[in-house]
Amino acid sequence: MARFHPRNWFDRVFELGIVLKGLDGAGELIAGTFLLLVRPATISHWVVILTRGELAEDPTDFIATHLVAAAHRLSADDLLFVSLYLLAHGLVKVVLVVAILRNQLWAFPWMIITLIAFICYQLYQIVVDPRISLVLLTIFDAVIVLLTWREYKIIRRRRAAETPVPSDDADHAHTR
Repeated sequence: MARFHPRNWFDRVFELGIVLKGLDGAGELIAGTFLLLVRPATISHWVVILTRGELAEDPTDFIATHLVAAAHRLSADDLLFVSLYLLAHGLVKVVLVVAILRNQLWAFPWMIITLIAFICYQLYQIVVDPRISLVLLTIFDAVIVLLTWREYKIIRRRRAAETPVPSDDADHAHTR
């Protein structure tokens, strides 16, 4: 099968979005692997070192104090869950992105279903703990869903037009 080739502005935006999803998935694979290899005490130690300067300057710094507190509460089970979540999430994204960039039709509905599932979870998280970054990610995912659906319809239509329809003569030749 042919690789995806952008034909217009929508296609270029779609390709960029899909590539960004793939890079995000690759980052999740790297982070998940890293978290499998480190202990909670190591992460806590690094967080303390990285926030030491900021906390010396401002002992009440919101981000630094919350990072240190979260790192101290981190357990081995927490790390395992997060690493497995990131590995699964990243693997799904990378596989789907590679398949879509290779124009494999089966991947388009799976990408749409996967992103809709992520969007549902993200909407829940927005209700529970509203953050602008999550709102922006959800909007980005929704745009990718729409562009993926658009591209899926175009490819299906094009493939249907390219598929030869058997003629009546060929059917009669088999019966003779």
